[in-house]
Amino acid sequence: MAEAHTIHVDIVSAEGELFSGEATLVIAPGAIGELGIHPRHAPLLTTLKAGNVRVQVAGQEEQVFYVGGGALEVQPNKVTVLADTAVRAKDLDEAEAQNAKQRAEDLVRTRTDKRELAEAHAELLRAVAQLKTIERLRKKR
Repeated sequence: MAEAHTIHVDIVSAEGELFSGEATLVIAPGAIGELGIHPRHAPLLTTLKAGNVRVQVAGQEEQVFYVGGGALEVQPNKVTVLADTAVRAKDLDEAEAQNAKQRAEDLVRTRTDKRELAEAHAELLRAVAQLKTIERLRKKR
């Protein structure tokens, strides 16, 4: 059971569980803006956009995860991140993200079908979010 000054956090994706433990703060990219979640937060259910989920654990370095979208459920003593895709930020491949960004930019320029264009834009947003995550980690070091 979580102590009054911590909240239990689970981060999972189709690939499996990435994190399960106690945190003092969770910061997530909500669909309409960044969310800061402290212990005893009011219940909340929202979608996530591509970006960083940051988990602050007492006495440890902040843990950063990239999520490609998904859902976030908050209860007073528990946060659950159900990500479409998720990876520890330190495991992101910068060259692969740059290539994905270039491919998506090419698709945006060449697609005329609305659905294909929307998919290309979504892929571009995910690639840019990955690159921002990598840059943020680089600045921390």
